[in-house]
Amino acid sequence: MERTFVILKPDAVQRGLVGEIILRFERRGLKLVAMKMLQVSDELAQEHYAVHAERPFFKGLIEYITSSPVVALVLEGTGAIGVVRSTVGATKPAEAAPGTIRADFGLEIGRNLVHASDGPDTAASEIALWFGEDLVDWSRNTDAWIFE
Repeated sequence: MERTFVILKPDAVQRGLVGEIILRFERRGLKLVAMKMLQVSDELAQEHYAVHAERPFFKGLIEYITSSPVVALVLEGTGAIGVVRSTVGATKPAEAAPGTIRADFGLEIGRNLVHASDGPDTAASEIALWFGEDLVDWSRNTDAWIFE
């Protein structure tokens, strides 16, 4: 099983879309193994987005992600990273495929609702940064009907 990291950003929280977005992941068959709502500190935001530190949009990105609570998730399943990214859609909502979260609920890149890890190394480092070892290993009765 693969694990991936997701942030439901301030716009998703403020617009009351948290339940709808999590429902989409669960309906795909992904399993929640960690979830928390938090107000992101400036320090955590800067560490999370450190790869963008030299970009002109970095300051605005930090201000935005710290502007309101977020919901952080760890999801697990076969090919979880790819499944989450295809469910979320393209970074620019106007370019996202119909039926994806960003196409259905977003209009602008700066308010695209969700952050999703882009690969195994990123997922591992983001999970460690946001959750450490605080994950729940559990079995669902429905797993036999989802995974071969």
